[in-house]
Amino acid sequence: MSSTATLAPVATERSEPQARTAVSVRGAEKVFSLGRGKQLQALAEVDIEIEEGEFVAIIGPSGCGKSTVLRLAAGLDNPTSGSVEIFGAAPRELAQQHRLGVAFQEHALLPWASVRSNIALPYRVAGRKVDDARVDGLIDLVGLTGFEKARSKQLSGGMRQRVSIARALALSPDLLLLDEPFGALDAVTRRRMNSELARIWGEEKITTILVTHDVDEALILADRIIVMTGRPGRVRAVKKVDFPRPRDAATTRSPEFHELVDELTSLLDANDGDAA
Repeated sequence: MSSTATLAPVATERSEPQARTAVSVRGAEKVFSLGRGKQLQALAEVDIEIEEGEFVAIIGPSGCGKSTVLRLAAGLDNPTSGSVEIFGAAPRELAQQHRLGVAFQEHALLPWASVRSNIALPYRVAGRKVDDARVDGLIDLVGLTGFEKARSKQLSGGMRQRVSIARALALSPDLLLLDEPFGALDAVTRRRMNSELARIWGEEKITTILVTHDVDEALILADRIIVMTGRPGRVRAVKKVDFPRPRDAATTRSPEFHELVDELTSLLDANDGDAA
């Protein structure tokens, strides 16, 4: 006689889903032609990996190529060698699909347009119907309710930057690129805008790259900080920031915060490149 054996189910451990790579920069070099046979090497063998949903800050001395990394991620420049991929595709593909949000130090608002019209501009550029509910939500998100009809000249510097960030978020981009967005603001306004950006990012959770000269700003906002060398820019170090969110004044007064400030400042001061 034959018998049928019943096999007991095998217990398996559930593995956590792997994070999706949002930004992959591999061996990227960038050389600019200055004419008459002269060249400037901005980046040398840069490797950066950023996961979906991360907030990463890039710091480094002036002229180290921080903004060049951002331009490569935005598809505004191509690497001389190496590769740059955003969610597995060429950066220009995402830009053409309006899946990149960009806010620079110069807010570049349309001076004749209202706050609402400036925030709605990406819809018109993309040939889409304006989502009025989304625009209203962004105006509220950046704290500009009541200023919908104001022109840029009627706004403070901090308010103009809020409009710029709201506009960058309008189409719910997959990647947000910020190049010194608060660099022209006074210290008090800049701290306030850091808090605002942290709050906005907490609600939107968009993968974000911030280029900044300000170590405190990087620590307040980022999950990880990439420290670059002087020109030609290379990745000197990557530091994880473990402070719980939201990060407030108490965080910045802690000994751990000051220790990291000192460590990052020391990395910035190390002399192994030609900073401009």
